[in-house]
Amino acid sequence: MAAQQNDPHPDEGWYYNTRTNEVEHHERARSVDLLGPYPDEATARRALDIARERTRQADAADAKWNRDQD
Repeated sequence: MAAQQNDPHPDEGWYYNTRTNEVEHHERARSVDLLGPYPDEATARRALDIARERTRQADAADAKWNRDQD
């Protein structure tokens, strides 16, 4: 993670680690384990709720589209 410390334009976002269930900032795990970036720590802590809601909305839009195709 030292490469991130040398980055002149570091990512200031907050991330939710799905492997550890922890919020991370600056020093982060592998991208495959992260949700984000989020603008602040509180929002990152809600990452799973946000993902569930986005999935629910996408499923509803898909269902509506499928109904409209009939």
